[in-house]
Amino acid sequence: MEHIVYIALGTNIGDRLANLRAAVDALAPYVRVLAESGIYETEPWGFVDQPAFLNMALRAETDFVPQALLGYLKGLEASLGRTPSFRNGPRLIDLDILFYDNLTLNTAGLVIPHQRLHERAFVLVPLADLSPGLIHPVLRKTIAQLCESVDRQGVNRFEG
Repeated sequence: MEHIVYIALGTNIGDRLANLRAAVDALAPYVRVLAESGIYETEPWGFVDQPAFLNMALRAETDFVPQALLGYLKGLEASLGRTPSFRNGPRLIDLDILFYDNLTLNTAGLVIPHQRLHERAFVLVPLADLSPGLIHPVLRKTIAQLCESVDRQGVNRFEG
């Protein structure tokens, strides 16, 4: 059975655009990209003394169950060169599961929908490119509504 998933991508080390492209390309064949958002340059969040990020979101399909998808994405991050860092620190590539069908899941290692996506313009703005009418299964608001409720300053379309 194929599942629709939304994945956030972020990078702020090295050739950021190439990092995003490499990550999108590496997802196949187990994660099939259906649509890509625009790419946005965003100010760092949390730890601010670091370079700006490039962020985007994907709508994709997969046969993986949630835990297997998480393991696959973390393995891709490592294979693409991500090394452990501190929370909200610089990273070569970050791949986060935002939504998995309409599933709500709260385990020690995985929370779906992503527990902080509704607070983060750098996630909501690209996600609104893909599916503004998508309804958050916990908050019962559309992505467009959630996007309107956050400060979007510092999230700019990347034209590089």
